[in-house]
Amino acid sequence: MKNYLNFTFSTADQELISVIDELPLWSAPFGMKLLDTIKLEKGITVLDVGCGLGFPLIEIAQRLGASSKVIGIDPWREAIERCEQKIRKYNITNVKVIEGLAEQMPFENNYFDLTVSNNGINNVQNMKKALSECRRVSKPGAQFVLTMNSERTMIEFYDVFEEVLKTKGLNNEVLKMKNQIYDKRKPLEEVKNLLINSGFKIKRIDDDSFSLNFIDGTTMLNHSLIKYWFLKGWQNILEHNNMEEVFEQTENKLNEIALQEGELQLTIPFVTIECIRE
Repeated sequence: MKNYLNFTFSTADQELISVIDELPLWSAPFGMKLLDTIKLEKGITVLDVGCGLGFPLIEIAQRLGASSKVIGIDPWREAIERCEQKIRKYNITNVKVIEGLAEQMPFENNYFDLTVSNNGINNVQNMKKALSECRRVSKPGAQFVLTMNSERTMIEFYDVFEEVLKTKGLNNEVLKMKNQIYDKRKPLEEVKNLLINSGFKIKRIDDDSFSLNFIDGTTMLNHSLIKYWFLKGWQNILEHNNMEEVFEQTENKLNEIALQEGELQLTIPFVTIECIRE
């Protein structure tokens, strides 16, 4: 009898409950496009650079099946532990996760048939070095698919934030804001040049976007996604003595926009880039 026909589970299983509904709000739209782009083949070896909590790493492993081997790498130890918990619970045998940096990966040359990075390459310390490593560990002709959000991410917030900073004469802080955006979200042309110079041939670039809608600016600034992953960066732009006033004015202006428009919308433009290792 087929093994899957013997499968049973309980909806009272607390470990199952702890993992079954977890698909990160932020990475899901990027990852779904990535999954639509990769080529599924039997018997391949796959690398997920910046696999984080395990999406789309685990999904790729399950879609490819036992004949393939999937490896995730990430420097975030606690995320790796969570990912490993999911792997154990789902009893997936063709995937493993290791702790490490994209800029210095512990793999042989010409090892992977497919490399992916779901909004991960743009968050490394040195993108040029990370892409060079991706090229080194990929086989000639291997597919490389990455997603990344653009420098116009949440432009509705940044336009208001910049306006408040300029009104208060905080021109150095405006520069810090722009530098912070550049550090995390490089212009597409620069990324394309880095890919080509690293030894990849770009086959296709798909533009896309999604939006995050809030009732107003107050709810946006209190949303868990913003508080955990964006707010600290925005705070670091400012000195402590002007932080409260700048954020209060920004929040008020966002609330005015929401009142006029019926809601506050933040757009997240992103690209899916498909490459071939030359």
